[in-house]
Amino acid sequence: MFLVGLSGGIASGKSTVVSILRELGCAVIDADVIARQVVQRGTPAYSQILFYFGEEILLKNGELDREKLGAIIFSNPEKRALLNSITHPPIRRVMLRQTLYYFFLGYKYVILDIPMLFESRTLTRYMKHTVLVYCDPQTQVERLIRRSGLSREEVQKRLVAQLPIDSKLPLADHVIDNSGDRESTRRHVLQLHHRLESSLGYLPTRIAAVTVAAGMLALVWSLLRRVWQ
Repeated sequence: MFLVGLSGGIASGKSTVVSILRELGCAVIDADVIARQVVQRGTPAYSQILFYFGEEILLKNGELDREKLGAIIFSNPEKRALLNSITHPPIRRVMLRQTLYYFFLGYKYVILDIPMLFESRTLTRYMKHTVLVYCDPQTQVERLIRRSGLSREEVQKRLVAQLPIDSKLPLADHVIDNSGDRESTRRHVLQLHHRLESSLGYLPTRIAAVTVAAGMLALVWSLLRRVWQ
């Protein structure tokens, strides 16, 4: 099995690409979904966030107010780094468990949907392939304004927190252009899916796993024979 890192810019249409990949039966691990899970009430990350950011970032029901928290971290790089230091370790642990789950199910590859993949650079070393979901910057801004209802100034703050999408192009092994309609995007995803399915990149891990399993079985068999003799 090998890992495929999927990323993009905010409002680049990554969720559209992920939905198509899921339709094709691909194993996708969504870091955003996990990020919401690890900060639910009662988790260690929730307690740490409350300690450092105060109760003003809570909704009436005690859940985190993501809008308030977002406004804080997107205007303060130090607060953003603090939040990342709290949430990233548990997110990575859950991603690792889910990756192992898909490995034992026999998937050839697993897609890790990581919004800040190219910003952090720490996870790209583990990826056999990296994929960028791209749309032109102007389309990106207009999509985000329509989707979020934020002002153009607030949108720019969020975009500044990420690398400019054009600067990510040379960092990616594959690019899916999502500037057009869904059918055009679907064609790009199908081409990528075919290329990944045809790859033999999964063989080294699979062979290593079989070798280790065979060695363990041989050891157990040897021990059992000694007991029975």
